[in-house]
Amino acid sequence: MPKEWTAEELSQGFIADYKPFNFVDGEGVRCSLYVSGCKFMCPGCYNVVAQNFHYGQPYSMALEDQIIKDLSKDYVQGLTLLGGEPFLNTQVCIQLAKRIRQEFGHKKDIWSWTGYTWDELMKETDDKLELLSLIDIVVDGRFLEEEKDLTLQFRGSANQRIIDVPKSLKSKEVVIWDRLVH
Repeated sequence: MPKEWTAEELSQGFIADYKPFNFVDGEGVRCSLYVSGCKFMCPGCYNVVAQNFHYGQPYSMALEDQIIKDLSKDYVQGLTLLGGEPFLNTQVCIQLAKRIRQEFGHKKDIWSWTGYTWDELMKETDDKLELLSLIDIVVDGRFLEEEKDLTLQFRGSANQRIIDVPKSLKSKEVVIWDRLVH
């Protein structure tokens, strides 16, 4: 049901983990922020501990400053937001995404994974849509164990899609990332 879960009611502003300079959470070298809290509870989730909204440490300006410092390295392509569920932690994710846009413009890209499908996000709360508008690539859809496929690029199950957000918002229909390798 749209707008059933809101970041305002659920998010505690906690961070499960921060991993700078990795190669697995999207294209190129990335800094990955794992937010805490998810209501999807997908069977087979690879990050069950991050489903708890109180797991980890509170988000801080010191962490944000460290992320910006790490992103400033020439070899880092961008930031990835994962979880937990970034779209249930919009207070943290929007603040960080806006700062990245202020400091780097679009020289650094922003990826996010979400359990929401694109169609679900289109019917969601204003904060979720604002976060989406700041993102370049979103991998949408819940992880489905019965569709698990470890050979897929940047996805855990075949139902998930890698979506070019700016092109999709402009055309008002899902546009799949043009560098997708099947």
